[in-house]
Amino acid sequence: MPSSSYSEKSTSGRPIVEVAVGVLIKPDQSILLGQRPEGKPYAGYWEFPGGKIEADETLLQALQRELQEEIDVSINDASEFLVIEHDYPHAYVRLHICLVTSWVGEPKGIENQALAWVLKNEITKPKLEPILPATLPILEKLSAFLEVAK
Repeated sequence: MPSSSYSEKSTSGRPIVEVAVGVLIKPDQSILLGQRPEGKPYAGYWEFPGGKIEADETLLQALQRELQEEIDVSINDASEFLVIEHDYPHAYVRLHICLVTSWVGEPKGIENQALAWVLKNEITKPKLEPILPATLPILEKLSAFLEVAK
């Protein structure tokens, strides 16, 4: 079970921060991105909503909590799609990307972050800038997945 207990180390010796990431997908295959608010590392960059997995949480529990806290939605179901690692200057993260196709509530930026729906044909080149570095490979994999899933 993923957790943020910091017991696992990366190859560089840095603690690995486990993160639950939600990719909300509408029936038209548009996806939701949020802009990191002021006061956080990479403020102004666009990313998928989510956050750290606490030591006592499952991936789904963490995703549910984070999406409720950040964008005020309650997810009905989610499935893990992809796991990637990224070494940022402030943290080494392992991102557990989950596809969310059913939720309750209209997403809104609870933490004063802007939100935007990205159309399917813009996923690999969203008009939103800048994009958080770890978000770029997710967008590429997601675009290929949605093309096959038509």
